[in-house]
Amino acid sequence: MPGAGSAAASRSWLLLVLLLLSAFAAPVAGLGSAKKVYMREKVRKMFYHAYENYMVHAFPHDELKPLTKTFTDSLSELGNLKLERLPQNYNGSALTLVESLSSLVVLGNYTEFERGVLWLSDNLTFDVDARVNLFECNIRVLGGLVSAHILATDSKSRLEHGLYKNQLLDLARDLGQRFLPAFETPTGLPYAWINLKYGVMEDETTETSTSGCGSLILEMGALSRLTGDPRFQAAALRALRKLWSMRSPLNLLGTTLDVVTGEWIEYSSGVGAGVDSFYEYLLKAYILFGNDEFWDMFHSSYLAVQKYFRHGPWYHEADMRTGKATYWQLTSLQAFWPGLQILVGDIAAANSSHREFFYVWDKFGVLPERYLLDHGMLHPTEKYYPLRPELAESTFYLYQATRDPWYMEVGETIINSLNYYTRVDGGFASVRDVTTMELEDHQHSFFLSEMCKYLYLLFDDSFLAGQNYVFTTEGHPLPIRGSWHEKLPEAYIPANWTSVKNENQAIRLSALSQQVCPATTTGPNWGTFKATYGLEGEERKRPAAASDVIAVASPSLFCRCIRNIRKQ
Repeated sequence: MPGAGSAAASRSWLLLVLLLLSAFAAPVAGLGSAKKVYMREKVRKMFYHAYENYMVHAFPHDELKPLTKTFTDSLSELGNLKLERLPQNYNGSALTLVESLSSLVVLGNYTEFERGVLWLSDNLTFDVDARVNLFECNIRVLGGLVSAHILATDSKSRLEHGLYKNQLLDLARDLGQRFLPAFETPTGLPYAWINLKYGVMEDETTETSTSGCGSLILEMGALSRLTGDPRFQAAALRALRKLWSMRSPLNLLGTTLDVVTGEWIEYSSGVGAGVDSFYEYLLKAYILFGNDEFWDMFHSSYLAVQKYFRHGPWYHEADMRTGKATYWQLTSLQAFWPGLQILVGDIAAANSSHREFFYVWDKFGVLPERYLLDHGMLHPTEKYYPLRPELAESTFYLYQATRDPWYMEVGETIINSLNYYTRVDGGFASVRDVTTMELEDHQHSFFLSEMCKYLYLLFDDSFLAGQNYVFTTEGHPLPIRGSWHEKLPEAYIPANWTSVKNENQAIRLSALSQQVCPATTTGPNWGTFKATYGLEGEERKRPAAASDVIAVASPSLFCRCIRNIRKQ
């Protein structure tokens, strides 16, 4: 039992957090309403320019080639850099339509949403001889179907009576069942590749990435909740637990591993490609499902990242065994990190990193795939920009948390850059070389599922009014429901249980069930922080502890959402 002094300190800290929250809730002078409407409509036009060109020139194939106004059946190509074992008779899975459904609802176009849902219900099949990347197919197709099913049954966007009978959920269940053979390994870690018709192919590669086998829990967990079939979540959770057991004593993980032996292949990692969504899904799974196990994993991982990867506002890569820096580089996928930091309330660190990413964007006009921090120059071969949305995503989260109008200005810059450099007559094209702005003939589906969605929400967040969602790594919204929060086995007693006693027994409740942000359960320890990170000479400039430590709280969308969990 904490002493009286500790309890008083906790109460004082809670009062401070509440004051900060009220300050952030206050309106902030920024862009006028007319300008916000103008920018919102500009994003709407971007979305429909991309969407309508896809529907005219590429549908029902997977993605649009905007320069030649043709198509690519790219589902089997995602993550398949060498383009091996491409199917002979695969005619697409309407990937971009699946990815666009939730964005149509965000934009308020229920008519087109209904049309897309009904077409997929009547025509989409996964009984095809196509070898697909499990991770990509999970976040894009399974996530898109699950989210669209939930939106189709929501009172705001309910389809015409009698037309929708859970067809998208049936498709999602069928796809999830086709994923399950990938998990049949000695370790429980899934193969990176699965043939939708025949399962794991003979002589399939056993190499996968940390994100590839550790970023499946949101979609597959939601599928289990919706269908009542526990196999999907069980498979994803077993893989996640195995992956976590492979961490180093520093609580770091590598980038690639062998799913059969359970041995690491690449020991260097960071917060970018190959690892990024692993961290993202630990925190978001905690928010969505209320299992403290996810929080414990995330908390340990985050502290390790801040200690071993962070260098000022930047994040380099390091060896998981020693913590020593390996590669000093910025990758465009790292730009999601400030958004994740906002969810946990680490606003100062999020703002610091976001400004550096935006500096690079502003310098080149878009965000290059790889930038060498130690040389201050582009990577010689990875100078492309495939319309990645991560900077826009983080900009949206930062504005939601702070209401600082500067982030709207960042959004306006991103919108203007995309229209100036990447918009063509047939859609939006990727950039092959940011130094010349030579274009590449590919409009990725995530441009519609993420980029346009986050930019639209930046200027009009009415979709979120009265709702609490977790956005998957592909931008698909999943509702936070109290009924999805599971009870853990009695044998599992995590460190941050809150005890509630009555006359007969002590009932153990998770922090999320109690609607208590775990970040607030421990008071600030600035002295420990300074000693840990070598900042003994630094003056404390903010009322909250410096943002490298999650043991303290600041105003966060995460803490906001757990106080408003919908009981359904």
